[in-house]
Amino acid sequence: MGSNNHPKFTGIVIGAAALVAGVLPSWGAAPQDHYPLFSWDKIPLYAHLGKSSGDFTDEEASFLAARFNFITIEKRQAVETRGSTEEGVYFAARQLKKLNPEMKVLFYWNGFLDYAGYKAHETIAGHPEWYLRDQSGDLAVKKDRWRKYDLSNPACREWWTDVVKEAVTSAPIDGVFLDAVPQITAAGGKKAWGAEKYDAVQKGLIELMQLTRRKMGADKVLFYNGIRDGRLGQYLDEADGAMIEHFGYFASAGKEAMAADMKAMTDAGGQGKIIVFKAWPGFAFSDDAMMSKPHEELAKLARARITFPLACFLAAAQEYSYFCYTWGYRENHGAFDWYPEFDKPLGPPKGPAKRDGWTYRREFEHASVWADLANRKASIDWR
Repeated sequence: MGSNNHPKFTGIVIGAAALVAGVLPSWGAAPQDHYPLFSWDKIPLYAHLGKSSGDFTDEEASFLAARFNFITIEKRQAVETRGSTEEGVYFAARQLKKLNPEMKVLFYWNGFLDYAGYKAHETIAGHPEWYLRDQSGDLAVKKDRWRKYDLSNPACREWWTDVVKEAVTSAPIDGVFLDAVPQITAAGGKKAWGAEKYDAVQKGLIELMQLTRRKMGADKVLFYNGIRDGRLGQYLDEADGAMIEHFGYFASAGKEAMAADMKAMTDAGGQGKIIVFKAWPGFAFSDDAMMSKPHEELAKLARARITFPLACFLAAAQEYSYFCYTWGYRENHGAFDWYPEFDKPLGPPKGPAKRDGWTYRREFEHASVWADLANRKASIDWR
């Protein structure tokens, strides 16, 4: 990872567990040749963003390539200039890999919601039978806007996985980020679609992941969004890893939810899986009032609030655990902000975290970490 001496980006800115004393386990992860690079030397980081207005500038691409070895390029990348998300992502992958050949670049592809902006959307739009319907026969949609894929339909799964295959063969793309697994598996689907259809969709999700693996090949990364409880963790058997998306924010702000997220990361890391710990600075892109504020003000808040989520990450992190800290998934949501903590030497952990109630302590070669989930307080003593 590079320094923060960048000509443009000069600001310093980027269930439940038992209430008992205990120790979080720390297992060694089995290295995988197709995994992103990992090191305890500094905070292991992951980037996730898209830029609708156009390609990354040379300056932006250099920033990302110098600081990250693991990235997902979001939907609508350069869609306004290149005409489709696919072409935007392909170009971005070539940009980044030219600068950092070791970077792992993932293609964002939602597993449930039909987002416009993809060439692939034109195909499914001609196949209404590939969309999910509720028990009344009406199309299942989110926010009266996005139709949902019927993953129980084999033809829909073939189409979806063909898009992934084309992506990893058309550009230097290292795998896929399969989004929306929690939405696919949400219990409310049983009532909306009927128990039989719900079960068929869950089976279809597993088959989708298996087919994706076969079409991509074993040397590509299959990564999905959404892990906490056993219901979602079961999909780790089919994938290389998963994102914990909402640590400490949205519906995951309670101490029980945060403890569950930390345990999920530790447990998955113990299985040799890649885990991304997506943390938030106490606000998000969905907050219109906050988004109306100047970027400098948001960056200052994010800088002041990084210690707690970062300490929680460090308390639970295993090999192939990566930290992501922004307030959204576009280029102006903190993706190009940087924090002095990211440049500090860390070193490997001296052992697993020790837990006492809702507090955690862990020692690293160059840092002592303490986090209190109940009071949302933390400290990192850098040595």
